Amino acid sequence: MAIDLASVYRDLHRHPELSFQEQRTAAIVSETLTELGLEVTTGIGRTGVVGVLANGDGPTVLLRADMDGLPVLEATGLPYASEATSIDHEGHQVPVMHACGHDVHVTCLLGAAERLVTERDSWSGTLVALFQPAEEWGGGAEEMVADGLYQRVPRPDVVLGQHVAPFPAGFIGLHAGPAMAGADSINIRIHGTGGHGSRPETTVDPVYLAASTTVRLQGIVAREVAPTDAAVVTVGQLHAGSKNNIIPAEATLGLSVRTFDESVRTKVLGAIERIVQAEAVAAGAPMPPELSYDERFPVTVNDPEATARTAAALRTAFGAQRVIDPGIVSGSEDVGVLATAAGVPLVYWFLGGSDPSLFGDALKTGRMPEDIPSNHSPHFAPLIEPTLEVGVAALVAAAREWLSVR
Repeated sequence: MAIDLASVYRDLHRHPELSFQEQRTAAIVSETLTELGLEVTTGIGRTGVVGVLANGDGPTVLLRADMDGLPVLEATGLPYASEATSIDHEGHQVPVMHACGHDVHVTCLLGAAERLVTERDSWSGTLVALFQPAEEWGGGAEEMVADGLYQRVPRPDVVLGQHVAPFPAGFIGLHAGPAMAGADSINIRIHGTGGHGSRPETTVDPVYLAASTTVRLQGIVAREVAPTDAAVVTVGQLHAGSKNNIIPAEATLGLSVRTFDESVRTKVLGAIERIVQAEAVAAGAPMPPELSYDERFPVTVNDPEATARTAAALRTAFGAQRVIDPGIVSGSEDVGVLATAAGVPLVYWFLGGSDPSLFGDALKTGRMPEDIPSNHSPHFAPLIEPTLEVGVAALVAAAREWLSVR
């Protein structure tokens, strides 16, 4: 078979699915892998799919792609733009978009599997093509591992993967060591005493309390984290009230925290809990606030030796000038769970997906453009080519570096 990758990509982009709802995507993946001759296992971690190609003696290489979309209303204006809606895990109907490029990841891995099947006479070993659910929710990799992943498919010697990003298509970004931030999502419920908006003295105003808490939280990074360390504390949600002249009885905050070191993470999370509790006491809240932790992403750490070996293969494939070091990225990923569970190295790189012509001034200024849509933007639309071509070639080159040569 010859996969029309551009058509596959457009179809996936038009039909995104939320975390753990990737039934249609999983069916396309399963059917394609079966036609390629891989041994396919479905339903790992609910909707995960794994294809295995045993091709003689040699190392086992796992290539990973994530499949889920995001609750984002697409605004790209593309002819294949998503119009999909779905019910999220809280029971709300939401728009759905591939706003993080997982459709690119799936398409590239299918293309890489096809090429490695075609070239199977020139390599030996075992290929594991893993299509993971629910990366956006932060639990997909753990769910697959907990569902007996490595009892059901061969344990790899290395885990490889890539993520499309808003830098020039045709370029690869790879950083050794800690490469992407760990992330914690925290939900906070603040209790007050409601009443009439004309008589605030009879209330404990949770809106004011939420606002003061929000401001105070911004001091953590500025005044409690050392300048040589890095952290991000973002209040992404603040909800309270139903009418202008009613002081509500409660407010909620939603926080996203990014750190690159476990000791810094412990310090930041401790400071958040301390501040939230102390602000409530200072305001005379009738009861303590409630904190609950949602998704959790570990720090993504690229094994230095494995990264150097893979980077050399990528430079051979694309030229040294097209393989760059982007430094540490504050986004987060759960791909490392797959490597940690197997006790093997991880190598995870970035795949440029934006129009190279938009980056002309970057060579002069040394700064990347700020108006190019990033991941999670409703305008995020990777360039189909050369992004898919390079993404397939990168996965193949990296896999071939680790597989044995015949």
